[in-house]
Amino acid sequence: MAKNKFNKNWVHDHLNDPFVKLAQKEGYRARAVYKLQEIDEAEKLIRSGQVIVDLGCTPGSWSQYVRNKLAGQAGGGINGVIIGLDILPMEPIADVHFIQGDFREQAVLDQLEALVGERQVDLVLSDMAPNLSGVAVTDAARVEHIIELAMDFARTHLKPSGALLVKCFNGSGYNDILSKFREEFKTVSSKKPKASRDKSSEIFVLGKGLKNPV
Repeated sequence: MAKNKFNKNWVHDHLNDPFVKLAQKEGYRARAVYKLQEIDEAEKLIRSGQVIVDLGCTPGSWSQYVRNKLAGQAGGGINGVIIGLDILPMEPIADVHFIQGDFREQAVLDQLEALVGERQVDLVLSDMAPNLSGVAVTDAARVEHIIELAMDFARTHLKPSGALLVKCFNGSGYNDILSKFREEFKTVSSKKPKASRDKSSEIFVLGKGLKNPV
């Protein structure tokens, strides 16, 4: 009974969520787009001509937003490159190269690296999150592992002036993640966008400018 009540409350909150309504109105696939939009507008992360990798991209609202920012070439298309990756399938988005696979697997990482090729990446976005078990220590380790993989990829492929934006959770392991970011990036900041639900412990960490580019 309690579970049904919880589900009904979630559905009620979801349907009445102003960001859900706005996403439907503006044609975005998820309300999460407004988290990225707020951070981008404050930090000026996304600009014409960039190479951008979107990790954990499904259902695609972040890639949609990036595509809209890179659009405007004469005759359609975009000025830039967008590569999305997710373990789940994603409905196609024009001008977005999509790889379906688990970012933790070397074969999938090889596909991504082949698609990036010799290009240096301007921005790595990661909205990835593991399936949480409810066991704080286990979940913190899973989150940290995914973020470390994203950092490894960024360390290898980012331009020296590039940026990495990752989702993590404010709790066990959060300070370790911040410390690792400070080792790698010249500027590190935490972001809690208005579109993040109040009850959620999610927080975004942004690193800009590699201290020791490859």
